[in-house]
Amino acid sequence: MSIARPEVDRARRIRRAFLELVAERGFHASMGAVAERAGVAAGTIYVHHASKEALITAVYRELKRDLGAAAIAGIDPTARPEHRFRVTWHNIFRHLNADPIRARFLVQVDASPYAGVAHAAAVEDGEDPLVAAAAAPDMAPLLAALPAAVLYDLGFGSAIRLAARVDGSSDIMDGPATERLIDACWRAITRDSLRRVSLPIRDARGEPASRAGPGRSGRRR
Repeated sequence: MSIARPEVDRARRIRRAFLELVAERGFHASMGAVAERAGVAAGTIYVHHASKEALITAVYRELKRDLGAAAIAGIDPTARPEHRFRVTWHNIFRHLNADPIRARFLVQVDASPYAGVAHAAAVEDGEDPLVAAAAAPDMAPLLAALPAAVLYDLGFGSAIRLAARVDGSSDIMDGPATERLIDACWRAITRDSLRRVSLPIRDARGEPASRAGPGRSGRRR
């Protein structure tokens, strides 16, 4: 069993404390408050991170690496593109919903002046698994001619923001409601010819369900 070195443990506690405080208070959280929550001396933060911006970038990069790995976990590369997208959406939501503070931090960064620096730093870590998935030969031709950042937000932004909700509303997004949302996201990122295709409403298992409502046979007169 490996034992974390004290300095590594302190760095991890600092990042977690900052993550929590930003999720709770935004970027107004002071470095003193971070040190107090992490249980370290205020000067210790600067041993690991030269500035608040550097700390933001470090936390963001860590979250994005973990999210990218979780997003593509268990995906069958031979499955249809829509199915792979659906599994990816579920993976992102489940990963972030297990610890919503991570989703809240990502939302805070994306709406802040730090977004550009944080995104650039994440790109330096290498190819994002989601970018690679979008570039697959059977996926790329289906995607709308929009900037990658727009496709990402239309496709997976709802999963991130639902996980970030503090009012518990993400709990109601299961079964048919979730599948309808994912269908809408898929239509939003695919080309016009696909948007005109009516995708089936799905049941709690993700299987196509009848569109007929109560008391209706579903047949046209």
